[in-house]
Amino acid sequence: MFVRKKKNSSGSTSIQIIKKVNGKSRVVETIGCSSDENEIEKLFLNGEKRLKELEPNLFDVVEKEDEKLQFISICNDQIIPIGDELYFGKLFDNIWDNDIFKSFYKTKEKTKLFKALVISRILFPGSKLYLADYLHYFKKENISDESIYRFVDTIYQDEIKYKIEQSVYKHSLKKLNNNLVVSFYDVTTLHFESESEDDLRKIGFSKEGKLNRPQIQLGLFTTLQGYPLSYEVFEGNKFEGNTLVNVLNKFQTRFNLKDKPIVVADRGMLNNNNIATLENGGYKYIIGARIKNISNDIKQEIVNLTFINDSVTHEIPITKTIKYKNNNDIQKSMDINQRLILSYSTQRAKKDKYLRDKALQRLQKRIETTPNISKSDLKLSPYAKFIDTQKSCNISFKLNQEKIVEDEKLDGIKGYVTNDKSLNHQNIIEHYQNLWHIEKAFRISKTDLQIRPIYHRLESRIKAHILISFVSYAIYREFEIKTHEIKKEYQVSNKIIRDLIKHTFAFNIDNKLIPTKLSKIQQDFYDALNS
Repeated sequence: MFVRKKKNSSGSTSIQIIKKVNGKSRVVETIGCSSDENEIEKLFLNGEKRLKELEPNLFDVVEKEDEKLQFISICNDQIIPIGDELYFGKLFDNIWDNDIFKSFYKTKEKTKLFKALVISRILFPGSKLYLADYLHYFKKENISDESIYRFVDTIYQDEIKYKIEQSVYKHSLKKLNNNLVVSFYDVTTLHFESESEDDLRKIGFSKEGKLNRPQIQLGLFTTLQGYPLSYEVFEGNKFEGNTLVNVLNKFQTRFNLKDKPIVVADRGMLNNNNIATLENGGYKYIIGARIKNISNDIKQEIVNLTFINDSVTHEIPITKTIKYKNNNDIQKSMDINQRLILSYSTQRAKKDKYLRDKALQRLQKRIETTPNISKSDLKLSPYAKFIDTQKSCNISFKLNQEKIVEDEKLDGIKGYVTNDKSLNHQNIIEHYQNLWHIEKAFRISKTDLQIRPIYHRLESRIKAHILISFVSYAIYREFEIKTHEIKKEYQVSNKIIRDLIKHTFAFNIDNKLIPTKLSKIQQDFYDALNS
């Protein structure tokens, strides 16, 4: 709409408010009519006032049709991003115990810096040095790169790590109404960009396929919902099955566990030392069984079982004596009673057959096409157990069809070993299948939080990096759970969510922050976090 002066045939001028409808001008209101120039100008001003009453939003930016745009008189330097604090700051405060740094640092600034490092790992994963630039350019706060690294060098102390871990543990326990029934343990590897090794960074079996890169191992305990409980860092070449004892002992000591949770771990943890530690510590456990590597007697029992469909399960009681080494490296023995729960899956049976046939085809091709092949050339394959050695004039190899047929009888069968007498088969299987929560924790840490590759060289900085990421994951997991329904409703990616949070601003006017109004989606996420 606009105000128009219209010349009439009588010589007078009418002042009208006009609105364009489908390209045609329509009179909304006539303000008045006059032949006097002064009176016409007064009527025009009255028309503008009336137009403001009818369309107040029209004059927020444009005062008159023929005037230039009037920009708001706030400089870009006065626009401060507040999404990091608004969305993640409160989650950090809910976890953080204000006494953690009290005995180590004189000022509260260190807590503020640690908080910034943790939240930046969520919103701006990557170099810690970017945090200095971000604070300078966007928050108008000055901190040097050296200050960040000096602080990082002091974070990883046993007492600080213990207090931070305890704070995260208490928060996770609170989410379970202080009733930790089941805990999940797994190990992952984190590689470095550097090619040099030291006492911690070692080349070992990489779960990421980085075979020529030094790495460390991270052992993590989580709850059923994926909330973190405790963690430890190990050398890159340590056998993952030997990590459980270390983490479990510290886990039990630090948190003085009275009602001990059921420990769920994958089959890589099934060794005598781990079993002995769990049994002696009074823990119940569920561990994946290596069905095709167990004793022949039990194998024969399994083969004689009938699995009609995927819902049928069987149980085989196991009583045996295991030999293990205690903390003083002294050989000991123990009698244990376990339950071996067996389930069958048609889909798993197809996969087992497919993988074996594929591998055996490759082995057969190597035997036929590689001259002077030796057994060491074949032993890396898990299916090399099906190869027999023939000794005549020359040593040759061939596939043992009888062993292959015997192996086929176990296709599709998965086993679970437990010492818990109260759980039924379905509970045991469901608890084990929930290990995906900890696998998701590792996936989030590696992708969304970009915990690896690690660029640090000093051990203290490497461990500080893991500690910061541990707290970041605890906050991120809480954010994920609280906003799950909103995210599903809007069908937005994690990247869009982070961008929405980054683009939450306030105006700094006379050193007072005045937040801008949140968009509907921003408000919905904010409300979900505060519900």
